[in-house]
Amino acid sequence: MTAKKKKWLIGIAAAAGITLVVLFFVGRHMVRRFEPYIHEQALNYLQRRFDSEAEIGALRISIPRLSPLRVAFGGSDGVLAHVEGEDIVLRHKGRRDVAPMFVMKRFTFDVDLGVLFKSPKRVQLVTIDGMEINIPPKGERPDLGDEDKENHAAENTDVIVDEVLVNDSRLALIPGDPKKTTLRFELHKIRLESAGKNVAMKYDASLTNAKPPGEIVSKGTFGPWAAGEPGDTPLAGDYVFDNADLGVFTGIAGILNSTGTFAGTLDSITAKGQATVPKFRLKQAGNPIPLKTQFEVLVDGTKGNTVLRPVIGTLGTTTFTTSGAVIKHEDDEHRTINLDVDMPNGQLRDLLTVAMKGEPFMEGRIALKTKIDIPPLSGKVREKLLLDGQFDITQGKFLKSQIQDQIDSLSRRGQGQPKNMAIDEVVLAMAGKFKLQDERIAFDALSFAVPGSGVDLTGIYDLDQDVLDFHGTLRLDAKVSQTMTGWKHWLLKPVDPFFSKDGAGTLLKIQVVGSSKEPKFGRDKGPKDKELEDKAPKGKESKNEESKNKRK
Repeated sequence: MTAKKKKWLIGIAAAAGITLVVLFFVGRHMVRRFEPYIHEQALNYLQRRFDSEAEIGALRISIPRLSPLRVAFGGSDGVLAHVEGEDIVLRHKGRRDVAPMFVMKRFTFDVDLGVLFKSPKRVQLVTIDGMEINIPPKGERPDLGDEDKENHAAENTDVIVDEVLVNDSRLALIPGDPKKTTLRFELHKIRLESAGKNVAMKYDASLTNAKPPGEIVSKGTFGPWAAGEPGDTPLAGDYVFDNADLGVFTGIAGILNSTGTFAGTLDSITAKGQATVPKFRLKQAGNPIPLKTQFEVLVDGTKGNTVLRPVIGTLGTTTFTTSGAVIKHEDDEHRTINLDVDMPNGQLRDLLTVAMKGEPFMEGRIALKTKIDIPPLSGKVREKLLLDGQFDITQGKFLKSQIQDQIDSLSRRGQGQPKNMAIDEVVLAMAGKFKLQDERIAFDALSFAVPGSGVDLTGIYDLDQDVLDFHGTLRLDAKVSQTMTGWKHWLLKPVDPFFSKDGAGTLLKIQVVGSSKEPKFGRDKGPKDKELEDKAPKGKESKNEESKNKRK
């Protein structure tokens, strides 16, 4: 070997040695840089992605032992670093006067060291345990800069996460009014799957609803995240809500099942679907009856209000529509319910079944329009319920024989055929305007009619005591004498002209008192009649009664 070749070989060897030494130091530097770089990138991702000040209580990074030369020659591809973080806190735009937007007890993920210094960086799976999400009220965040720039920075995080698994988390929608209650949702498990950068993520989730308690399973899309206004983050999907116990509410009971779809943002969601309660009941009455609804509702998470648009319901076999809202007013602990109900052709038996104890006392068709107001509840629903409406009953029939017998007798006498037993099981028509307050229904106008007669009344029905107190007029087609038989028929003929008024054969002032189960119909003795009765001589029987009362 010539001296010249020896020099070349020595030069090449020296250059290779120097290169190896350089690569060794470069590789060792890269190995040492992995851990702080991962820490730095984790913080940057959280801060940019959620436009927040990020704090990580502890971050542990496990990196397999690697040869510096292997790293220098790019041999770290496929080598995974395991990252664990604890006590993570994200404060939206650095605010410390409100609850942190995100709190995580723990997160873990693996990252390929071979892509760590490349762009974009991809993480296949992030697992989060014990996360709290607090969505601050819209419009109450400080302006710390150009929002467009902030959102642009959030979009350019240079990191793509393919899948996120979240276990045991809680979502809280904080209202703008501090006096109002925060709306909270307990989320058992959420899986988020990325469909690309700045595109909504697919998700499936299971959670427990607070009131009424029940399990919800949902699938849909979430995002992209609105860093400037988190409450504006889009959310859509479908859900199944099973075994929700309505018994937690005052006055009602039953198990609700519901399915439907929803779309909107974290602040405001519109939901459409159906709900069934096979054995719906009012606790006061206790009679179960099937309830089904088709609904569209707007739920305002920041205000805690629900607006119905409208709801189509079926109670038993009766269909009705409801529109209105469930509103929480300032300083009220509970919500106020304001509804409009329209029932064009319902079954009276269904309404009485759900509203009264025991068996219904009447059946027929009913058309009903009413406003329903339920102030914030502190006692029984019936004590707070406010109604203002009108109704019209046709084909009415009493199911209690003693009541129907009196109606049949009224029809016979009204037609001037008091002994015609073929006039039987007559149906009546009834209409009225009513107002319910403090468990008392006041009827401004109540009328009912059977063949041969009609009644117009005003009065009050006390639901709590089951007491009737109605006064009005009775109109008969027949004259007074025609309502009687035998000698009474002939005895009353001279007085027929005195009771024939306003085109009626007989016009009488009457009263209906007693109870709904045992109403008592009779002539209404006005003040003058009562005064004459008191002044009239008392018979022997009356005097004996007076003596008994005095002894008592």
